[in-house]
Amino acid sequence: MHQVLKTSGRFYTTIPLIVVISSILLLSACATNTDQKPEFIFKASMLVKENHTWYKAFDYFGQLLEERSGGRMKLEVYPSEQLAKELEAIRLIRAGVIDMTISAGSLTNFAEILTFSDMPFLLRDTIAMHKLINSAIGKQIEKEMIEKIGLRPVGYFQRGERHLTSNRPIKHPDDLNELIIRVPNAPSYVVAWKALGAKPTPMAFSEVFSSLQQGTIEAQENPFAMIKNAGFSEVQKYLNLTGHLITWGYPLIGEKQFQRLPQDLKTIFLESAKEMQAYEHRLFLENESKVQEELQKAGMIFVEVDKSAFMKNGEKAVFESLSPPMQEIYKSIKKITQ
Repeated sequence: MHQVLKTSGRFYTTIPLIVVISSILLLSACATNTDQKPEFIFKASMLVKENHTWYKAFDYFGQLLEERSGGRMKLEVYPSEQLAKELEAIRLIRAGVIDMTISAGSLTNFAEILTFSDMPFLLRDTIAMHKLINSAIGKQIEKEMIEKIGLRPVGYFQRGERHLTSNRPIKHPDDLNELIIRVPNAPSYVVAWKALGAKPTPMAFSEVFSSLQQGTIEAQENPFAMIKNAGFSEVQKYLNLTGHLITWGYPLIGEKQFQRLPQDLKTIFLESAKEMQAYEHRLFLENESKVQEELQKAGMIFVEVDKSAFMKNGEKAVFESLSPPMQEIYKSIKKITQ
């Protein structure tokens, strides 16, 4: 019970000492949690906008890191290549300037085996993709990323099939006729589209919209979500269903940055990354059919193509462009993914 004291005609209620102490400790704890500065701040460079599933997944990942580490870790996510274009982001991570990004095929410039993560005409469907990622070859790809490039993959995001957009319908490779196509800075893309009769032009993703608008390039290729996210329906009329590539992207952190973490934070980081991957996959599946409808409503005309003709011309050229050791790995992948 509280005691009531009367002093100079006024009444005061005394509060038990234990309640006062408890309140002070609680407030102090709250202030500490609120004001605590993170021990580790990660900067992530993204090529996509805020409404893309990749950005949303990284945002979710950041929430998990902050909550589970008690504020010791924080992730800052920068969309639309605000920090750097894809290849520059990789260099900045290796230099320790920034910490994370998403990439795959562009890493071929640093380790040849990465070409299989982003190779036209290699995989027939997403089942084959999952088989490759979880195979011994998939583990070798991850190992070389860490040991040769200094980047640690902490999961993978499915990108969906890549398709060609243009301002004239493309049903057969003969229709390309030196069409100027923007491609990522990955050798296999250049080889494949050149063999098909186009003029492939490597270019940073952030430059594609304005280049299409100005006519510097005439076409580009990407999954449905990227086509929608970048607003390509405003500058391209036809979406040609080439399905020439089934690929994925690796969420990456610099190996040096990862190794600086104490063991407890490493565990939190990797467990949270697994949940990020599952979260992104749910978003991807929900988004895929919806995005196609939105692109059609935006006025894009979907064009069925002769896939066998594209496959026949492109697959041979890509295989022949590989070094002998990579050709042997290519053959193994074909066996694994049958």
